[in-house]
Amino acid sequence: MTDADTCGSHHCITCGDDGVPMSVVLVDEARGLALCEGDDGARASVEIALVGAIAPADVLLVHAGTALTVLEHVA
Repeated sequence: MTDADTCGSHHCITCGDDGVPMSVVLVDEARGLALCEGDDGARASVEIALVGAIAPADVLLVHAGTALTVLEHVA
């Protein structure tokens, strides 16, 4: 088994793209979206249906405009 086959990898074995850690800036629960910011300062709307409750400053693993998991909850 390779690193790409494990759950700890940020690499998508289906399409080859990498998941990107992004920080939550704003949450729009009614629409199921969050405004997130990458390390480079770029911002994007992200679907959050898969990750449950989140708050600003939480860090999400984002792939193809969808948050896959919460990497860090910031209380």
